Amino acid sequence: MTHTARPWRLPVAAAAATAALLVTGCAVGTGGGADEGSYDSGAELEGPLSVMGFSGVDEVATSRVALAEEELGTGVDVKLIEGDLDLQQFLSSVASGEPPELLYANRDQIGSLAARGAIIPLTNCIEGEGIDTGMFVGPALEQVTLDGTVYGIPEFNTVQLTMANADLLDAAGLTLDDVNGSDWEAMSAANKALTKSEGGGLSVIGVDSKLPEFMPLWAKANGVDLISEDGRTANLDDPAVVEALTWAVSIYDDQGGFSAVKAFRDSADFFGEGNQFAVGSLGAMPMEQWYINVLNDVSPDAPLAFDTVRDTSGAPIAYASGSAWAIPSGTANPGAACRWARVMTSPEAWQTAAQARIDVRTEEGKPFTGILTGNAEADAAIQGMVTEGGEPWDTGIAKMYEANEATFSLPANPADAEFKSALQDAVNSVLNGQASPEEALAEAQQKAQTALDEGWAKLEEEG
Repeated sequence: MTHTARPWRLPVAAAAATAALLVTGCAVGTGGGADEGSYDSGAELEGPLSVMGFSGVDEVATSRVALAEEELGTGVDVKLIEGDLDLQQFLSSVASGEPPELLYANRDQIGSLAARGAIIPLTNCIEGEGIDTGMFVGPALEQVTLDGTVYGIPEFNTVQLTMANADLLDAAGLTLDDVNGSDWEAMSAANKALTKSEGGGLSVIGVDSKLPEFMPLWAKANGVDLISEDGRTANLDDPAVVEALTWAVSIYDDQGGFSAVKAFRDSADFFGEGNQFAVGSLGAMPMEQWYINVLNDVSPDAPLAFDTVRDTSGAPIAYASGSAWAIPSGTANPGAACRWARVMTSPEAWQTAAQARIDVRTEEGKPFTGILTGNAEADAAIQGMVTEGGEPWDTGIAKMYEANEATFSLPANPADAEFKSALQDAVNSVLNGQASPEEALAEAQQKAQTALDEGWAKLEEEG
C-alpha cells in the first residue's frame, strides 16, 4: 500500500464553482440514475483503489487495512490519499470525471452527496458482497439511507456521556443526577452552584451545555425531533426546540455569557494533563465517549464521574454520529471499493482492531476502554474484550455502552448540509445576542424547509 499526497487547494474559480454546488444543491453526477456497478464476492479483483478522506495511522486503522488488503489481493493497488476529506476537492473530482474509487465521509454528508449524484446506491454492492446490514446500529444505518436506498456503509459510532468533576460535585452537595440533563431546573441550579469567578473572570465553568454542536441532543431530550423521520419536514421552530435552546443558552448567560465561557474553555489544556477536569476548572459537560480514553491517558487520577446523558424523563439518550464508506459516481473500480468497505466494517476486522489496541494498551500498562463501531455485532464482541481499569473508568465504559443502546440520529435528506447550517446559524445568533430563540429558530425553519423542499423536488425530478 502506498500513501499518495494530492494538492487540496483548488484554483479560485474551481473552488467557487464547487462551493456553489454545495449551497444550491445542484447535481454533480447523475442523481438517482447513477450506475450501481456489479459485484461478486468470489471474484478476483485488480486495478487501482484510491481512498479519499481516510488516512488513519493508529493500530485500529492499520490492523483493519491489512485485512482489507489481504482480501483485495495483490492485483489491487491501494492508495490512501493523505489528509482529511475536503468536500470541494471531492465534488470537483466527480464533476471532472476523475473521482477516487472510495470515499470516507461523515454520515451526515451522505444524504446530500447522494442527492447530488456524487455517490452511488449500494444495493448491488450489499447484495454482491453479502453485507448483512442487519448488523449495523439502527440510527447509523438510517443516517446513510436516503429515500429507502442505502448509500453508505457505517463505520465507528460516536455518542455523548455526562462527564463531571466528582470533587466539585461533592463540595457543592450535588450528584450526577443534578447535571446529567434529567432535570433542567436542577441542572441550572447546579450550574450556578459550581460556577466560580476570580478577578472579574471565570475560574470554574459550572456546566457547559456544549452549544451549538449538541443542540440536536437537547431538542431530542425535550421530546422533539429536529426533522421528521422521512427527512422531509423541519421542526426547528417547534416550541419544545425553542424551550431547549432557551434553556441551553441560559446555562451560559448565568456564567457571564457564551463569549466568556468559550474564551475560558478554549484556554484549557484539553488534551493534556492540565485539562479542565484535572485542574478543577469545569464542573460538568456532555462529551463524546472518546474523551474517556484521552482523560485516562493524560490524567488517570483526575476525580471523574460518568453517566449517560438523560432526557427530561430520566432515560438515557445519545446523539449518534460517525463516519461511513461510500462509492463515488463514476468510480473505475466499484468492486474493490465495495469489498474494502465490507472488510473494514466486518465483526472480524473490528475484533482484530480491538486486539491490536489491547496489545498497545497492555504494553503501556493501561486498560482497553472499548471501541464503538457502528456494527452492533462487533460492539457486543468488543465489549467482552474490555479490560478493567478501576473506577471511575469502569463506570465510564459501562455508561458508554449504555448510551450506545439509546442513540438517535437525524435522518438522511438531500439538504443535510443546508439544514445543519440553518440550525447552527440560528444557535450562534442567539449565543451572540443577535436574536431571540424564537426569532432565530423561525428564520432557520424557513431556510431549512425551503432547502428540504427544493432538495426533494430535485431528487424526485431526476429519479
